[in-house]
Amino acid sequence: MHKILLTLALLGGFCAHAFAADEAVAYRYGMQLDVAQVLSITPVADVCGVVPVEMTYLDSQGGKHILQFSEFGSGCSN
Repeated sequence: MHKILLTLALLGGFCAHAFAADEAVAYRYGMQLDVAQVLSITPVADVCGVVPVEMTYLDSQGGKHILQFSEFGSGCSN
């Protein structure tokens, strides 16, 4: 019985970690980042103004994260 409870507890922890990676965290100035590999960055919108961008990356432990930050859109003319 104890082995089953331990297994369920461990699986619950792994599932919670997997679901947490699907939620974006907003970047704050001075935030410490552990980026080992960038997996993807959403394209910058073709508008004139500040737009949200998301970067999905792996940390040095292999954990997957999504970071949201703002970038100026590519739709402004000189």
